[in-house]
Amino acid sequence: MIQDLISTPTILIDADACPVKDETYKVAERFGFPVKVVANAFMRVPREDFIELVVVSDKFDAADDWIAERANASCIVITADILLAERCVKNGSTVLAPNGKPFTENSIGGQVATRAIMSDLRAGAVGQNVGGPPPFSKADRSRFLQALDLAATQLKRTA
Repeated sequence: MIQDLISTPTILIDADACPVKDETYKVAERFGFPVKVVANAFMRVPREDFIELVVVSDKFDAADDWIAERANASCIVITADILLAERCVKNGSTVLAPNGKPFTENSIGGQVATRAIMSDLRAGAVGQNVGGPPPFSKADRSRFLQALDLAATQLKRTA
């Protein structure tokens, strides 16, 4: 049983390689939400009372497990990891990708299936360039800010 269940609106960041941490901090401060930045190793975070760095072990999926075990309907989770997103959606969390795309009960099944197909294609494409996601853009950052603001507004209303 997890000792530190989250009962107030909180933002959880899957921090490794997350390009929108600074934007998340700004929105969280505006709404008065605490932020937990979860990573496998120490990283610099602003010295603000509402921001907490949570360093977990370097074991495979340790950060994902920490987040998924605590994520619930009081949380907004920021992650690009589709399998972590699936776990958090099942727990009732609002989940956003760094490009602003929401992971929802209606979309997560298709996103997991697409991930599996792409993984299979990459595994079978030895010596071929299958490609990855497009580069992160200013438009992605803008969509993320809009989506996070909307998610925070909805969470604040229900809290």
